Amino acid sequence: MGASTTEPQSAARNSRPVATIADVAAQAGVSVATVSRTLSANYPVAESTKSRVLDAVEKLGYVANAHARALAGATTRTVGIVIADVADPFFGYVARGVERQASSENRLCLIMATEADRDRELAIVDLMREQRADAVILVGGASDHAGYRKKMAARAKALAENGSVLVLCGRPSLGEEVPTVSVNYDNSGGAFAVTDYLISQGHRKILYLGGPANLSTTAARFEGFNRALQARGIAPDPELVHLGEFGRPFGYQRMREILASKTEFTAVFGANDLVAVGAMEAIAEAGLRVPEDISVVGYDNIPVSREVRPRLTTVNVPLEDLGREAVKAALGRFEYGSESANSTLGTHVVIRDSVRAI
Repeated sequence: MGASTTEPQSAARNSRPVATIADVAAQAGVSVATVSRTLSANYPVAESTKSRVLDAVEKLGYVANAHARALAGATTRTVGIVIADVADPFFGYVARGVERQASSENRLCLIMATEADRDRELAIVDLMREQRADAVILVGGASDHAGYRKKMAARAKALAENGSVLVLCGRPSLGEEVPTVSVNYDNSGGAFAVTDYLISQGHRKILYLGGPANLSTTAARFEGFNRALQARGIAPDPELVHLGEFGRPFGYQRMREILASKTEFTAVFGANDLVAVGAMEAIAEAGLRVPEDISVVGYDNIPVSREVRPRLTTVNVPLEDLGREAVKAALGRFEYGSESANSTLGTHVVIRDSVRAI
């Protein structure tokens, strides 16, 4: 009799009830349809409602496709790449590298965009876990928001438990104990090198333009910029720092404002090529010349840097190689936390026509 009752009790203790969409709805105090719409991101949902649903998902550990979660060890021979914007050449070239390498490895590549929405990025990772993708590759800088980092770390662990891999491509670590693979490039070193080049050409008043203040990419590039100034004995000037966005419109509009303010500078470090090109447009519109009146450099070496006139001096980032290496790292042999799970590609300055010695 004792044996007949103990065995079921043991099984009950070891089983983990699978949360359903109805459980999430009840926890969040909304309808099942609202949960579905929130997770699919195909319909507008109030921010307060969205927050309650996502909190319920997090608390219950809900995975929409419970059948897929039960297929331990099974994969769909799929690689997912998560980017901010499919129209941004930076992400486009990384995505091309991922797609080409995934194809050579007989994997299907799924490309998904977040529009820089943290919650959407988390939801996409959940979707890839449901689909049992071999790897999920997160590309580009990450927010320094502590809550976001904690949630993404939990997802990295869940992916690893399911036999999948979270790859951080061009973004910082989530912590030493978090199971991720990392493929980066020397972001800070590239910024140091191009700033030092400007200084070597006689420029000491260098305007730093662009990049969201809370993004890891901005932080790394700005750190390299400041380090180069300090190495040459130049005190950083807060009035010459204008953080903001990474797009061409920001570079154009903010440069117009700076030129109107009569701020003194001889060179501009655009936080990426698009910002630099936007700044060049504003400089030309003001009746000034690049590089005769103001020198300009960018970062990334995307095609527009070769197409503008004068051609833009910039930092080359091996974008397609980053994508290829991310797939190779995820599908290759590695041990979490070891050198085999982390690699860094080099950057270098491409000298063209947009800098003049003074």
